[in-house]
Amino acid sequence: MTNTNADRETLRELADAGNEAALDRLADLADTADDLEELSELLDEGSMHAGFLLTRRAKATGDLRELQRISDAGYEEAGNELDRLLKAPGDE
Repeated sequence: MTNTNADRETLRELADAGNEAALDRLADLADTADDLEELSELLDEGSMHAGFLLTRRAKATGDLRELQRISDAGYEEAGNELDRLLKAPGDE
């Protein structure tokens, strides 16, 4: 049986060659490691999966600035979530 757990270096090479699945796998690994810097870099490289993972984190903490940053980086759902939170009635 073949080892399906590709190492980071191989995943990076594949991602650099345009393989979106490898880019998504790198995002999953960064998320598991709580490496927000790498997730942000992957989003900047165009990984919409990294955008999803970052949005999920920002939504959980209510981080409006981070949602704006993610949206500005190209992940539209972060902008939708930001709008939803801004339009929600206050907790008071």
